[in-house]
Amino acid sequence: MASAGLSRRRAPPTSSTTPDDEEHTPSTSTTSTPAPPSPSEANGGGHAGSAFVGGSRVAYDPRDLILEAGEDARVGGKLPRLTLMEEVLLLGIKDKQGYLSFWNDNISYALRGCILIELALRRRIGIVRDPARKRSPLPDRPITVLSTRQTGETLLDETLKMMKQTEDAGEKMGVGTWVDLLSGETWNVLKIGFQLKQVRERLAKGLVDKGVLRTEKRNFLLFDMATHPVADAHVKAGVVNRVVALLTSATNAVPPNALAPEGTQCRAMRAVCLACAAYTASVLDNAFGRLGYEEREAAFGRCDEILGEFGVWPFGGGGSGGSEPKRKPRIATGPSIAGADSVRGLVAAARAEAAGGDEDPGFELVAAVLEVLSKLDSLL
Repeated sequence: MASAGLSRRRAPPTSSTTPDDEEHTPSTSTTSTPAPPSPSEANGGGHAGSAFVGGSRVAYDPRDLILEAGEDARVGGKLPRLTLMEEVLLLGIKDKQGYLSFWNDNISYALRGCILIELALRRRIGIVRDPARKRSPLPDRPITVLSTRQTGETLLDETLKMMKQTEDAGEKMGVGTWVDLLSGETWNVLKIGFQLKQVRERLAKGLVDKGVLRTEKRNFLLFDMATHPVADAHVKAGVVNRVVALLTSATNAVPPNALAPEGTQCRAMRAVCLACAAYTASVLDNAFGRLGYEEREAAFGRCDEILGEFGVWPFGGGGSGGSEPKRKPRIATGPSIAGADSVRGLVAAARAEAAGGDEDPGFELVAAVLEVLSKLDSLL
């Protein structure tokens, strides 16, 4: 009698001979050594298509591997697992409570800037290559779309589509204008459709899909709210350790533990952008829980120096020798641990990753975003 319900479909035997073949194959010696079990049998996996460790097969599309390899070659390295926006949000989320501080007004504005940075690092957008652009302030230099190839990240693709439609309509805007529009900070009713809504919640759900966060319901007296506590503490610890290592380094060389794994695209530039974006989003102090008071103050001072050096173009022109006066620190801090020498080492490492030296349109856009974020307190 057939059993009720569904049954798991078993994989065929792993032996090279089938039962039909055994009927026509002469029997061998009974003293022959049995074949060792396959990895799937050793781990108890006897079914096909298992995605767990020890499964016999995992389906994949070879075309996806070709596209990923082509994308990695085009952007100059393997893309990280988490985007810059997700790492900044992860630094701000409380581990057990699963939500951001209700008093943080900076993070929404900073996340929009991170979207532009991520698109620039992925070589989708850049500053227009026009010699006359240097007459305009860095945040006012117009942006152009370099590639309309989708990234696979919803927020990035949505922003890229809006920028392409605007450019096709004959209008090119600068970084400052785009950050305002994406944040909804505009009085022009015709531009209100550019606002990206529920950015934090969408980023949190993306982290849930990647297994970094989980979703829970929490009661706040009068209403229930979905929260996203940390599910994989190792991922957040890795982000925190990279930021702390970068801002507490006392050497001229960039510490390897402050960078993403070897082969990642724009390792040094991403480390700089993560620290500066977290600093301007007012979530950097969450990574300094294990530091003493003096170390925290020195780390904040180091981050302010980094922001000053990378918020100008070309990078490294924010000191007293630059054409513009040195920017006033955002917060009152003491001297940094490493001083300007270590910051110059970081500048050299980032400039080595530029695709065209001082003519890299993507890195110039990153500098424009960092300059806008450095003035975030005065804007708000």
